[in-house]
Amino acid sequence: MLKRITGGIVAAVMLTASLGTVGYPDAVQNASAADNPNYAEALQKGLFFYECQQAGPLPEWNRVEWRADSTMIDEIQGGWYDAGDHVKFNLPMAFTASMMAWGLYQYPDGLEKCGELDTYVNNLEFVMDYLKACDLGDEIVFQVGNGTMDHTWWGPVEMYEYGMKDQGNSYEASRAILKSSDGCSAVFGGMAAALAAGYCALDGRVDDAKREGYLASAENMFKLADASKSDAVYNDSNASGFYRSSHFYDELFYSSNWLYIATGDKAYLDKAASYIPNLDKELGQDVLKYTWAHCWDDTMQGAMLLYAINSKEANYINHVEKHLKYWLNDVAELPGGLRWNTTWGCLRYPLNTGFLAAVASDTILADKDTAAYEEFYKEQIDYVLGNNPLNLSYMVGYGEKYPLNPHHRTAHGSWKNDLAIPEKNRHILYGALAGGPNQDGSYEDDRQNYINNEVADDYNAGLTALLCKMVDEYGGKTDPNFPEKETHDGPEIFVEALAKDNTSGGVTLSLKITNHTAWPARVVDNISYRYYMDLSEMIEAGHSASDLVVRVDRDQAAMYSGEGIKPVEISKPIQYDGNIYYIEVTYPDGRVALPISEGRHQCELMLALVYPNYGNGWDANNDFSNEGLLDAEDPIVTKNIPIYIDGKLYYGTEPDGTTANGDADITPSPEPPTTEPPTTEPLTTEPPTTEPDVKPENLYGDVDCNGVVDILDIIVLNKNLLGVGELTDEGKMNADVDRSGKPDAGDSLSIMKFLVKLIDKLPVK
Repeated sequence: MLKRITGGIVAAVMLTASLGTVGYPDAVQNASAADNPNYAEALQKGLFFYECQQAGPLPEWNRVEWRADSTMIDEIQGGWYDAGDHVKFNLPMAFTASMMAWGLYQYPDGLEKCGELDTYVNNLEFVMDYLKACDLGDEIVFQVGNGTMDHTWWGPVEMYEYGMKDQGNSYEASRAILKSSDGCSAVFGGMAAALAAGYCALDGRVDDAKREGYLASAENMFKLADASKSDAVYNDSNASGFYRSSHFYDELFYSSNWLYIATGDKAYLDKAASYIPNLDKELGQDVLKYTWAHCWDDTMQGAMLLYAINSKEANYINHVEKHLKYWLNDVAELPGGLRWNTTWGCLRYPLNTGFLAAVASDTILADKDTAAYEEFYKEQIDYVLGNNPLNLSYMVGYGEKYPLNPHHRTAHGSWKNDLAIPEKNRHILYGALAGGPNQDGSYEDDRQNYINNEVADDYNAGLTALLCKMVDEYGGKTDPNFPEKETHDGPEIFVEALAKDNTSGGVTLSLKITNHTAWPARVVDNISYRYYMDLSEMIEAGHSASDLVVRVDRDQAAMYSGEGIKPVEISKPIQYDGNIYYIEVTYPDGRVALPISEGRHQCELMLALVYPNYGNGWDANNDFSNEGLLDAEDPIVTKNIPIYIDGKLYYGTEPDGTTANGDADITPSPEPPTTEPPTTEPLTTEPPTTEPDVKPENLYGDVDCNGVVDILDIIVLNKNLLGVGELTDEGKMNADVDRSGKPDAGDSLSIMKFLVKLIDKLPVK
């Protein structure tokens, strides 16, 4: 059963290159993979991936520097986000957790020897706690979050609340829980299996009372799953568009076997036997299905292995071996040895089967020649870790050549709700297993290629479990320096500036405070920036700094007053040293700029600095903050308009050379400048009544933001008022020509009057 992605902006993005392209793009790191995989390092990084997926309040042991607490309104906190999205789908999550538990249960010694046991237990306990919390007694929560709403926005999960609201969605509705008491046999059974397996695996490793809680919930979930024997409720829910269940007897079979192992109660083994007649058969044959694979939607083969172990019955042992021989002999084999059975997320299936082969070889087939099975599972995992014709590790961050752009929102770190921006992922999603190659062995490292490059919890399930076996058998060494601190791709907060008008009467500046935070993405309050200027020509002409007219032509932050966001604060000229002064612009509330969309990642202030009495004599060329600015045709990021956070220099350079690189690492000034006490009285943001020496009509009325006020602006505005088409934030500001706080029909009429010369200027107030 393939995962189906639906709805919204993200789903509308099509693959941009042929999936059949043979070879490998330059975007992937270029070096050879090791011939002998270091299984311990792979396991170490694989566990890190689960920490990247953690939802809710992060535990103290979480090592991911670019993650923070998220979706804190969830009624059931914790658990894992499913893939690159931000929904907690319990059916694939439970499958993944059961496989993780099975790996520890079957092969604990290798984990202890390589030093990863504590980290493994921490991650397993984290997901078990979530699954346990989903047990409400008479009802079970089987999903947290609305997948359809979730897929309308592409951004880091720490910004989820704001991203949903920016898309017109209710944050609360987007995090709704789905629960039921019946009609969910597959997901309830899967959750029961996971909790029972966790109970077994964590014996002696977590508090016994907690383990007993896992088992009690497993038994309750199994009881509800068995009572209704139906998926009608589940498959009629929001889950259906993403992880629809094909059948449920396999999960009942799987969970009853685990409950038998956990309790020793033969009633559970009898239950397991009672389900066998209802399991899938080969098409047109009265033979239990031995083809396909153990996976999130079909746990029959894994359950059959457990039943063979539990019952020791020869015909079921033979079934397990029949399934393994099918994979060895009948599934297509790619150069390098990978067995390839389907397109989407192709690597998960041979890895899941490889783990079953390892367990079977060590248990029910231990008295037979299992060399072929051992070669099979080693060949599958070695291919994944780089022993393939492309010399490519499909585990992100492992080896010297691996995918750089997996399909994952938070790892990508877009600030524009755009899969293509930035071009490269900002974070390394260590340990994530990419979907895998095409049937011809080719692969494309493209974020928009869901077939090759999506990641998901269940993709890593068999990989994690099989790595437990590999470290047990082959050992390996973990990386003592992992994870290394990431290098930032630039300052996370900066000003993008443009001089829109520069005359002898003054200068008009577009100053956009920009939030590109990603370590982690976050709201940053109390940001300020300083525009430094040399007022020598004005002072020498007999004026004082206080005579300078500082006028606000546009304050984008004012648009958000309805959200309770505090207004911008703009100082009067403050002396820095001699005739060098600065204007300080402060945003007490960081919500004015959020890394969530084109319209919200920046907040613009149009600031006009006008010569006293609107005369002549202004010279912007000697102003420190104008270096490189006056000749620019497009907005530029300038260090000469430095950023401060909580009053401390964060990024940029002051006139005396004091600098910070974006990590608030300040180089002290050689000697402090002489200053007068600053004037802290904020300026009004209302324009002056005196006729300005600028042309505001070039801004107001320009609804389509093309730099010209014409009939098209009226058409765009009227269509918006009729509910057709969205205006950008800049367009909304330009359209509000009567300054009422929002565009309306009166603004459309005023723009028309302006165009036919009935009024001579905009804005009208």
